[in-house]
Amino acid sequence: MTCGADFRAQIDWTQPWLAPLRPAGENLCDAGCDWRSVMNARALQAGLKNHLGMPITFVGQDALPEQIGYEAFISATGQVPTRANLHDFFNALVWLRFPRIKARLNALQAIDIGSGLPDAAHRSPLRDALTIFDENAAIVVARDTELFALLRAHDWTAVMVDRRDGFATCWQVGLFGHALMEKLVAPYKAITAHAWLVAVDDAYFGMDDDAQAAHLDGAIARQLDARLRTRDFTPLPVLGIPGWQAGQDAGFYADQAVFRQKRASL
Repeated sequence: MTCGADFRAQIDWTQPWLAPLRPAGENLCDAGCDWRSVMNARALQAGLKNHLGMPITFVGQDALPEQIGYEAFISATGQVPTRANLHDFFNALVWLRFPRIKARLNALQAIDIGSGLPDAAHRSPLRDALTIFDENAAIVVARDTELFALLRAHDWTAVMVDRRDGFATCWQVGLFGHALMEKLVAPYKAITAHAWLVAVDDAYFGMDDDAQAAHLDGAIARQLDARLRTRDFTPLPVLGIPGWQAGQDAGFYADQAVFRQKRASL
């Protein structure tokens, strides 16, 4: 029987950037046509709610009325329209992993939508930044904040080569944006995330994966507010992250088409 499930066969769960999502993702891939029901059972068990306290449920796209926008609908009902495609599948997985961040993004979207802007052609700077976070963010975590300055300076060698041995134990990168995950199903070198930088202490790297995710979920949700702008992100060519691509030699990082130098300020 066909049920829109074939899209899941494209996902290679052995890729390092999908490691945090792999247990839940593979389980959902084994769920056949009923994967939304499995997601809803997990959401109920975890107590996922939107910013108004309504339980999060994943519903078919046909549940979204034509006259109501996607974010406004989630805000008003707690229902997340979810199509049988990679984009929405990854979005649902992010809801399961980072529910407080997702709820906070939706809350800010709902507030901005309610401010009187009539349509997508009149998007505010806040909504642009929220969409970038939701679709294309990668979370960079480090206990040495000098790494953040190097990223902002586009000093790729200092980050990716000189600090390579400290990856996973002193700094790490995790995907958040579901469109970013979708692009990485067919990876190519130039894929670039919008990095969100989070400072942590030494104790963070002693936590297991679930505890790290819970820590980031709460910390980032508290950071996000109506002052968010696109300038708050910094670009990150994700296949330059140590171990995320074969052949990461000096020539790999010398590719100026991908690992671009920072433009001089005028």
